[in-house]
Amino acid sequence: MSLLSRVFAAPAGHEAAAAQAVPPAERAAAWLPGGPSGLGTSAARALLPPPADHDGPPADHDRPPADHDPPPAGEDRSAPTDGPRPGDPVPGLYCPPAVPADPAKVAEVDRRLEAWAHDLDLFPPEWAGDFAGFQVGRAVVLQHPAAATLERLVTAGKLLVAENVVDDCYCEDYGGSPIGLGGRLIIAQSALDPLHTADGYQQQWCDGLGEDAPLRSYADAMRAFRRIATPSQVTRFIHDMARLHLGYLAEGAWAQTHTTPPVWKYLVMRQFNNFRPCLSIVDSVDGYELPEPLYSRPEVQRVTALACNATTLVNDLYSFTKEMAVDEHHLNLPVVLAAEDGCGFKEAYLKAVGIHNEIMHAFEDESAALAVQNPVLARYTTGLAAWVAGNHEWHHTNTHRYSLPNYW
Repeated sequence: MSLLSRVFAAPAGHEAAAAQAVPPAERAAAWLPGGPSGLGTSAARALLPPPADHDGPPADHDRPPADHDPPPAGEDRSAPTDGPRPGDPVPGLYCPPAVPADPAKVAEVDRRLEAWAHDLDLFPPEWAGDFAGFQVGRAVVLQHPAAATLERLVTAGKLLVAENVVDDCYCEDYGGSPIGLGGRLIIAQSALDPLHTADGYQQQWCDGLGEDAPLRSYADAMRAFRRIATPSQVTRFIHDMARLHLGYLAEGAWAQTHTTPPVWKYLVMRQFNNFRPCLSIVDSVDGYELPEPLYSRPEVQRVTALACNATTLVNDLYSFTKEMAVDEHHLNLPVVLAAEDGCGFKEAYLKAVGIHNEIMHAFEDESAALAVQNPVLARYTTGLAAWVAGNHEWHHTNTHRYSLPNYW
């Protein structure tokens, strides 16, 4: 199926950018962030013997002590006797409360997204439970409380679904692998950033976009985004998706060599393999544009990165139990901390909470300093904070996907 005429048609026009900035929300004393686990989670481990020459995982005597290991895969970990109950946030995690999601709006976004996914044949019927359990509508309504229109919320949901389809199918859960990942991702990137070449090959590329679900999802979600975003916002998003794909490739390379990186290298990878494409569209979804000269300022880039890094570490913390039940060497912040510090998983997990909190405090403090400089910056940083808070609310209440280790 050729998607060229549908995906890369000229946008129908944008609503006028809102001129009035929204005052920043009052800072809450206690913070409570997060995000979907497909996007920004680790690439699948290749079933290869470890090479002789590399920094492999710790030997058995270097592993975290057994009394700190997560429970075996079949053991019930959803209701610890002395720890948080299902649906509770990670104790001690610093994050703001989210604006409550309107149930009617959630239901309508879900309805439209399910119809869209069905029309594009994005997944087989047996995946329907995972799609419903993901709660995409609730995620985007929580993350974008100031969305200008329902269409913009649905567009954010399409991008979120598409990013997870690519991650799951190309990188991990549903047949993904680090082997050959670069070849798959470069074609996926072209569904966002179109090919311009000789006519015959242009048509072959166009036809190729319909060949599998990841390409269809990227192409059609991008078509929807072009309708609501300015050319500058589209270019920003394409650049952020290239960052994401570079992060996928780095993690996939470590998976192929069975390498557990030092913590600082892991954090570099997570600054690329993270939720930035979701956060940096907050102005598009809210119906205005943060002008490129403001967005490009180093201090704006820094607060954007801090927000994205904090939310991604939240994903590490909430995904930890699920990931470790499958592979105790699955890369996440507690695992690399345990390997580097020679400690147990419990100590490493609690240290990871502290690292997140330091990043979150920096985001909050530096955002406040930016907000007083310019009303549009105030609106943008408020949108970032709302995304962080809503995403965490989605994470800790989504008991279909997440549960916490009994570390308290």
